[in-house]
Amino acid sequence: MIFQDKRYIVLFLAPTMLLLAIFLLYPLGQSVYYSFTDWYNFSNTKHFNGLANYRQLIEDPVIGIAFKNTFILVAGAILLQAGGGLVLALLTDSIKRGFKFFRTVFFFPIVISGTAIGLMFSLIYNYDYGLLNALMRAFGWGEQVWLTEKSAIYLVLIPILWQYVGFYFVIFLTGMSKIPEEIYESATLDGITGYRRSIYITIPLLRDVIASCLTLATAGALKVFDVVYIVTKGGPLNSSELLSTYMYTKAFNGQNAGYASTIVIAMMVLGIVITVALNRLVKKEAAGY
Repeated sequence: MIFQDKRYIVLFLAPTMLLLAIFLLYPLGQSVYYSFTDWYNFSNTKHFNGLANYRQLIEDPVIGIAFKNTFILVAGAILLQAGGGLVLALLTDSIKRGFKFFRTVFFFPIVISGTAIGLMFSLIYNYDYGLLNALMRAFGWGEQVWLTEKSAIYLVLIPILWQYVGFYFVIFLTGMSKIPEEIYESATLDGITGYRRSIYITIPLLRDVIASCLTLATAGALKVFDVVYIVTKGGPLNSSELLSTYMYTKAFNGQNAGYASTIVIAMMVLGIVITVALNRLVKKEAAGY
């Protein structure tokens, strides 16, 4: 056959590998290089400063806040986005009528841009004319500032987590549709019905899909920027900063692209560590099943 000749395989892969090298590997290599330099105001001059940016990364108090908030977002994405999508898929799979309606309703937030969602929730949280304070006034309760140092990170995560639940819902539904119906019929004959069918049959057979969703949820959480920037801009007092928003602030407001590149490397390493750990956990559970 023609595909037994490796030259044809290389020929077909060449465009993809070229694009990957240009738009992923080369920028990544440049970011690594910039992280060892002083590069201010995007000037043409860069000065090698060794590990100075990485020492600053360790000593920067805002980085600690950004790391904590990013971990909260990743945990929320795993538990509420991927986990919520799985729960909704399990519940919807047993529905015989109105299946398309629920699939459309859960998936609909994904088609709305993050900018629009961020703007909508910034209006909801607004002190003077926001929806929440309007409801407080309607019920005769006192108005309050919603986006405080303690609450900002949790309130800004609500639209982020809500937007992509439907994405994982559709992925899990697709995975469940691939499970042979004969397995469920045999389980029914053995008396395995209801929630036990989901626990002992559906979820174990979806382990590969679950592993993929965990990877997507982690990567997606690390890339979140638009909603947070529109709703809080990382405030108040850096309380809702993520690594992505702080990187943007340092690059374009602080004009320190060298330090911003260091934050990019930290984000990349964090994502790899979390993804590898989660995939090993899923595979370990699968092996012990």
